[in-house]
Amino acid sequence: MIIEGMTSVRAVIKAIRENGSDRKISRIFIDSERAVKRAADIRWLTSVSGEFGFRLERLGAGEFASLTEGKTHGGIAAEVSERTFPALRDAEIPEKGFFAMLEGIEDPFNFGDAVRSLYLCGCDCLVMRERNWMSAASTVMKASAGTSELIRAVTAEPEEACGLLKSRGYRTVCAGIRDSVPCHEADLSRPLLLVIGGEKRGISSQVTASADLVVRIDYARGFRGSLSASAAAAMLSYEIMRQNT
Repeated sequence: MIIEGMTSVRAVIKAIRENGSDRKISRIFIDSERAVKRAADIRWLTSVSGEFGFRLERLGAGEFASLTEGKTHGGIAAEVSERTFPALRDAEIPEKGFFAMLEGIEDPFNFGDAVRSLYLCGCDCLVMRERNWMSAASTVMKASAGTSELIRAVTAEPEEACGLLKSRGYRTVCAGIRDSVPCHEADLSRPLLLVIGGEKRGISSQVTASADLVVRIDYARGFRGSLSASAAAAMLSYEIMRQNT
């Protein structure tokens, strides 16, 4: 697959180097018309190319444009392999962890933005279905400012994740309205699994039924709709960070 922009490329390299990601970089593409402006980035990429086993190729503007979709790549893109994700049942589960699950989100930009907030607020691990938005890696990387590569991620069905983590002493905390408490009044101490649903599909009834706590975000005005999943992720993950630091 092709990923776009230096932020995404740096995130992939950092994830391989520091987190043991199995994604591989085969080629870095440089738009020749922007090479002078990106000279510092090109020098750095050249310096690490041997360590990570990729080569740099300069392309004409037309050929480069045919490989990319967006307009914010800055003249740098990369050809990378798929990243694999272990199953939750095979993963190490920390004693006082903060896990998160994003269920029913229909937009990869919304998903990536939510992942950014979770990562920056200290989420230890993202739990995903086997079919998930990470297949749209380039879009998710850009929306998450590269944090989708840096966050630890595992796969599990939602009901399985809730049950397994509960057996390890984790509480399941769902974002919702019915029988809820304001998030700033709730006990969000670790270990916990935070579940946030998409604006349309929400959280499945099976997961909601297994929740130990349902929290809501109160508004300053009467409004029957909900925040975007990414906005909810930002507010709830920040509150978890605040209560645990």
